[in-house]
Amino acid sequence: MDLVEEIVPLPDRELAVLRPRDSESLLDEEAFEREERMPYWAELWPSGAALAREVWSRPVRGKRVVELGCGGLALPSIAAALGGARVLATDWSEEALALARRNALRNGANVETGVCAWERPDELVERAPWDLVLAADVLYERRNVPLLLELLPRLGGEVWLADPNRPPFPDFLVGAAAAGAEVVSTGAHEPPGVGLHRLRFAPGR
Repeated sequence: MDLVEEIVPLPDRELAVLRPRDSESLLDEEAFEREERMPYWAELWPSGAALAREVWSRPVRGKRVVELGCGGLALPSIAAALGGARVLATDWSEEALALARRNALRNGANVETGVCAWERPDELVERAPWDLVLAADVLYERRNVPLLLELLPRLGGEVWLADPNRPPFPDFLVGAAAAGAEVVSTGAHEPPGVGLHRLRFAPGR
């Protein structure tokens, strides 16, 4: 895999991560035909950087944290681990997780990884409740809305979600409110255009 380095600034340090130079070359046509899987994990998304900065600026030491759809860069997971959290970074792609582990090591972070398809999250749910659930730019497809609305209340704790106002996001907010979630939304200082949302679902949902 041809990799290039990206430098992502945090308030008082930098993360140096590797990403594939050409994500389109990673498209697996058989996987796409079977499950419409795209190599989104190979990109540096602004929401991932914004959520990493938010995590870095908050006290997370000692918390049990899981990231959904961490991709190969796993920026929020790395930031949480460097802040003293016990972190599980998950994705559907084995390739993404291999790169996530490599990027965590490059930055001196201890991050556990695990394969998780949101349609089959039993192993993840068995380890709940998590103190904090992280998710960056996971609503790029409308089919993800019902999957996340079903999964997130089962994971417990608080959800921090970064989203660049994808078209499915308003439907997600409506569904979260219907599920009894309290939502606090702000904008990211850097990069602009990313919304940061804290959700807390009612116990027992």
